[in-house]
Amino acid sequence: MEKQRVQQPQERQQPAQAPLSPNLYTEEYFRTACEGYDEFNNSEGEHLSRRLSAAFKLAEIRPDMMVLDVGCGRGEILRHCAQLGADAYGIDYAPVAVQMSQQVIDTTGSAPGKTGVALADAKQLPFQTGMFDRVLMFDVVEHLHPWELHTAMLEVHRVLKPDGRFIVHTAPNVWYDRYAYPMVRAVRTLMGQGERYPRDPRQFGVAVNQHVHVNEQSMLSMAQALKRAGFSSKVWLDSPPQRRTENVIMAGLRSLAFGVPPFRWFFEREVFAVAAKA
Repeated sequence: MEKQRVQQPQERQQPAQAPLSPNLYTEEYFRTACEGYDEFNNSEGEHLSRRLSAAFKLAEIRPDMMVLDVGCGRGEILRHCAQLGADAYGIDYAPVAVQMSQQVIDTTGSAPGKTGVALADAKQLPFQTGMFDRVLMFDVVEHLHPWELHTAMLEVHRVLKPDGRFIVHTAPNVWYDRYAYPMVRAVRTLMGQGERYPRDPRQFGVAVNQHVHVNEQSMLSMAQALKRAGFSSKVWLDSPPQRRTENVIMAGLRSLAFGVPPFRWFFEREVFAVAAKA
């Protein structure tokens, strides 16, 4: 009789991490912490932040396209798609986000494109297979545990047309926080500026993001996640404009860190990707 195979400890599956509660995403979060909140508060979505504008430009939205915004947040991306003549649909699992998006849609006016928004989970998209020319996922990846991200990307693959494009933006680049920031902090401390550089780089940003960023990416991990979900992709890094006035030595180090591989892989802050079905 064949012996029963004994499962080794390392073979045991780890329990899936529970999704973040949608109640963490309040109107206060979307108006004080979520990327582009200043521009949204000042224009109710008419203007996009530098980061969102850069990601949106990659989508190359054209009239009569079908666009899906996964994790549509406040809804300003839906507004901009409709103004370009595309039919744009948004989903979010936070009820507040759906309400805010609907308000933006209601005030968009006579845009040539159609819009719609629904309460739904990225892991189970309520759309037909092969429906969309573009699927957008802006500043959502970092809020999904790895197993959730993989499931969501499989769903994106399903609803995307054969010749469609999947556009991703996520931040921060996790390699900066893990590897580059400790060096930056050490140098700044030697320069007498250590009090401005806390031990935890997350203290630079919005405090709430320390609790809702559960899956920050590097350029490599982003490319691997897309490949596992059946996409071919181009992934790259970028950073906010650096406008510091410093001495020649510091300016040279900054130019090296942000301009030359492999250093820039650790110092650039934002991760972009454009993907297609492999």
